[in-house]
Amino acid sequence: MSKMLTAYCMKTKEKNVPMQEAVITKTARGGYMAQGHDGKGNKMTTMLGEATALEAVKNGVAKKAW
Repeated sequence: MSKMLTAYCMKTKEKNVPMQEAVITKTARGGYMAQGHDGKGNKMTTMLGEATALEAVKNGVAKKAW
């Protein structure tokens, strides 16, 4: 199975929460950012390195938005 993206949930203060329906975007400075939710309606965002972002798109874990 492919590796899930995880993030910190600001609302519930939980670490390493699996991100669902992740969408990866490129920032203006060339970085990568994943946005999604935790399945309970809480939005999450995390910064990613280029290798992690492209691997997540290739494995089908996230969608590419650029």
